[in-house]
Amino acid sequence: MVNRPATRRLAAILAADVAGYSRLMGVDEEGTLDRLKAHRREIVDPKIREHRGRIVKTTGDGMLVEFSSVVDAVRCAAEIQRAMVDRNAAEPEDKRITFRIGVNLGDVIADGGDIYGDGVNIAARLEALAEPGSVCISRTVRDHVLDKLPYVFDDMGEQTLRNIARPVGVYALGKDAVASMPSVTGTAPSRAPRRAAARHRELPRLSIVVLPFANLSNDPDQEYFADGITDDLTTDLSPISGSFVIARNTAFTYKGKRTDAKRIGRELGVRYVLEGSVRRMGEQVRVNVQLIDAATSGHLWADLFDTNRANLAQAQSEITGRLARVLDVELIKDANRRIEQEHAVDPDARDLVMRGWALSYQPSSKATLQESLGAFERALAIDPRSVDAKIGIASVLVANLDASWRSGVFQEDGTQQVVARAKRLLFEALESNANLSTAYSTLGYLRRLESRLLESRIALEKAIPLDPNNETANRQLGWTLLFLGEPEKAIERGEKSLRLSPRDPSLPGIYLLLGWSRLVSDRVDDAIDLFIKGRTANPRVWMFSYGLAGALALKGDPNSAKMKLAESLKFKPEVSSLAQWYAYLPWTSRENAPRFWALQDKTLDEGLRRIGFAEK
Repeated sequence: MVNRPATRRLAAILAADVAGYSRLMGVDEEGTLDRLKAHRREIVDPKIREHRGRIVKTTGDGMLVEFSSVVDAVRCAAEIQRAMVDRNAAEPEDKRITFRIGVNLGDVIADGGDIYGDGVNIAARLEALAEPGSVCISRTVRDHVLDKLPYVFDDMGEQTLRNIARPVGVYALGKDAVASMPSVTGTAPSRAPRRAAARHRELPRLSIVVLPFANLSNDPDQEYFADGITDDLTTDLSPISGSFVIARNTAFTYKGKRTDAKRIGRELGVRYVLEGSVRRMGEQVRVNVQLIDAATSGHLWADLFDTNRANLAQAQSEITGRLARVLDVELIKDANRRIEQEHAVDPDARDLVMRGWALSYQPSSKATLQESLGAFERALAIDPRSVDAKIGIASVLVANLDASWRSGVFQEDGTQQVVARAKRLLFEALESNANLSTAYSTLGYLRRLESRLLESRIALEKAIPLDPNNETANRQLGWTLLFLGEPEKAIERGEKSLRLSPRDPSLPGIYLLLGWSRLVSDRVDDAIDLFIKGRTANPRVWMFSYGLAGALALKGDPNSAKMKLAESLKFKPEVSSLAQWYAYLPWTSRENAPRFWALQDKTLDEGLRRIGFAEK
């Protein structure tokens, strides 16, 4: 007999076991074995055959299965779990056999009939992470099946797996999502209650939106003050470990509207709604806060805080701390450090900082940015200790730089002095507190405008662990990753940004990031859909028409592509050739972003060439 040498191949690996198997065997050994054999014979093995899988080995209550298609592997896992919902409906709870399943895509070593390697080990670790009745998959698997299967996976973040060198991005198809799927053909009709389709996604336990606080002061000019408290509470809740906090821009789309906690919970995918009011009379401030369960509209906690401007930061710290206790979570160590620092700042300076941020959130214009900058500058003049004032000034300076780049005057006189000042202020803020997510995200944005893409990535990747709910940091990292030639990772960040702020007024920018990333990944149909969504949201953004022109040409629709190109030239006549297009992206030159340009050359630019777009 000839021993064949071990070989390597790419495979989708499914690992499954029975949750609580030892307990089940201890209660009823023979009955458990009989039920497990019946499930294998009537559901599990037929599903594996149906989806062209190969059972590598079984281990009592577990099995390892190999698939050549990752789509087949995930569909098989989901259908097994769905079928088990129906099978278990008639069983007493203490006798139900429930599987945990993990799926990974990776390189394996094939030796005889067995397979080995990290690809297999990760699948086994994912199985161990899965809740009974659910499926856990790696990020690699999720990226391959995202647009091919109708399942909604929850992001579990980066997980450190035993004996695996690097953290693995993990996504879960929860048991509630499984139960809401249609009954699998050939199984008994489900007797288990199902959630409505709107509840398909299992909500993160610590998901919350802070709605704009109502201004109950007699003076309408105090609106900024109520908005400032809303912003601060959003910022201070966001770093809580495991939280999912809706971004400020989406939360403020509900301002001035009658609130329905259940509807908001469904629309935003959150469990909790925090709302309240602010009344300011001179130096005195009264803050009323309520925490609402979005599923039932029931009030979980309410309180009233009487304070003054000088002690407002302390009151906000107390609100955040009480909320953390109500939600049974711990604040990260430095969660209140910013509040403590701002508590020491002159209250007039803090007041101006709140005005500055309120102005900066208004629809962007040269006038509002200038007014916002003036408020931050006055705050810093009153109190040079104000970290928020420094970050505020830097953020406006960077926004102005971006606007000047988009208008074609990025290299104008004085730009370097502006860049130097923005960096100095950000570094001063980080010297005061090295855990400021907003400072790192602004620095990362600035580094990209300076054509320093690797430094941009480093800064933004520091910002996100400090505050995973920082929508701006996720979006800016998406752009940086795109220009570094990593569009799949850019898509992850764009999608996270979209989840954090699904009603953001600047939503067209997120659609542009996602559409462009998918186009250079050669996912043309997806790119077309996203460009159309973005163009619908803002028809005057010329890059949607430009991207559509290239994508439609690649799709084989030259007439529509030419129409979109003409539309693009109407809005941006100075970009009338590929050479002018290359010059339009000075901070992504071929020298500092070669992988991005190579991808774009084969996709967007190639499409434009097909419809006769000039090279020069």
